[in-house]
Amino acid sequence: MIRRYRLAFYLAGAATARTGDEMSGPALLLVGLAVTGSASDASALLAGLTLSAAVGGPAVGAVLDRAARPGRLLAGALGAYATTLLVVLVSLGRIPLPVVVATAALGGLLGPALAGGWTARLPDVVAPDGLPRATALDALTYNAAALTGPALAGLVALLAGAPAGVVVSLALILLALPAAWSLPGRAPASGGGATTSIVADLLSGFVAIGSTRPLARATLTSVVSYVGVGVLVVCTPPLGAEAFGSSHSGTVLLTVLAAASLAANALLAKRPGLLRPDVTVLVSTLVLATAFALAATAAPVPLVAAMVIAGVAEGPQLTALFAVRHREAPERLRGRIFTTGASLKITGYALGAGVGGPLATWSLPGALLVAAGCELLAAVGYMACTAPSRRRLPFSWRRAGADT
Repeated sequence: MIRRYRLAFYLAGAATARTGDEMSGPALLLVGLAVTGSASDASALLAGLTLSAAVGGPAVGAVLDRAARPGRLLAGALGAYATTLLVVLVSLGRIPLPVVVATAALGGLLGPALAGGWTARLPDVVAPDGLPRATALDALTYNAAALTGPALAGLVALLAGAPAGVVVSLALILLALPAAWSLPGRAPASGGGATTSIVADLLSGFVAIGSTRPLARATLTSVVSYVGVGVLVVCTPPLGAEAFGSSHSGTVLLTVLAAASLAANALLAKRPGLLRPDVTVLVSTLVLATAFALAATAAPVPLVAAMVIAGVAEGPQLTALFAVRHREAPERLRGRIFTTGASLKITGYALGAGVGGPLATWSLPGALLVAAGCELLAAVGYMACTAPSRRRLPFSWRRAGADT
C-alpha cells in the first residue's frame, strides 16, 4: 500500500488543495467587494466560509474514520467545496446576500477536510519510521499554500478580474481530486463494521482530545494562539499603511511571515530530530508573543523583524502540533482528532479576525498587544494542562512515528 502510493503524490495533492483553500478566502473577499461595493458584505462572505468549520470538522472526521476508503470521501468533500465556491460566484449580486452567505457557510462545513482530512491519512502513506520527516513536509505544504494562495488571489484579480480568482482557486482544489481519490484504504477492523452511532462518533473526537493530556494541551494552546494570529492578520493592512505608506504592504508582511515559516519547516524536514514537539508547542507560542509585541512598534525595521520571528515560530508550532496528534491519536479516531482540531483552529482564527478589526480601529498598537496577550494566554493554558506527573515521557520526533 505504501509502495503503490508515493509520498510525493500525497504532498502534491495536499499542497494543491491547500493552495486553492488559502486562495479561496481572499478571492471571495475581493469578488464580494467588487460586486457589492461594501467591505462589510464582503467580510460577511468570508466569515460564512470560515465560522461554520467548527461544526463541519468533527462531522467530516467521523465520516472519514468510518470509511474503508477515506480518500474517496475526501475527494467528494473537495469536489463539493469547489462546487460551493462556483455557486457563490454565480449567485453573488443575483440573489439576496444572506442566501449567498448561507451557501458559503455550507461550503465552510467541508473546509477542515482540505486541511486535517489530508493530514489524518498521512500514516497510511508512509512507514512509521518515516512519519516525522513526512509530518514536517506535510506542514511545509501549509506554509507554501499560505505563502502563494493570497498572493495568487491578488495577482489573478489584478490581471483577469476578481471572479477569475475564485475560478482559479476552485480549479486548484479540483486538481487535487486524483491524489485524494487514490489515497490508500484501510483494512477492516477485526470487530467488524462500526457499531456506534454517528452522534457518539462526533462526540468521541472531542472526548479523545479532552481526555488525552498531550492532545488537550497542544490543541488548547494552538487554538488560543490562533486567535492572536487572526488579530495580527487583520492588522496587517493598517500596519503596512502606517509603516510603509500603503495598505497593500500588509500583503508583503504576510508574505514575509509565510516565507519564514516555510524556511523553518524546510529545516525541520531535513533535520526532524532537532526539536521535541511538546516543548516546541510552548516555546513557539512564547516567541509569537514576543513577535507580536515587537510589531506593535509599527516601525519599518522592527515590523519586518517581527514578521520573520513570527514565521520562524509559527512554522515549527504547526509541525509540532501534527507530531503530537500523530503520536497520540488512535487509528480509529485519527480522522476525528485531526479534523476536529483543524475546525477549532479555524474557529479561533475567525474569532481573532472578528475582534481584530474593531481593536485596530480603536488602537493599532493596542490590538497587537492584545494579540501578544493571546499568545501568553495560550502559554498559560499549556502550563495549566501540564500537571505534575510521576514519570516523564521522552517526547521526540522519532516517537511520534513509532507510537502511531
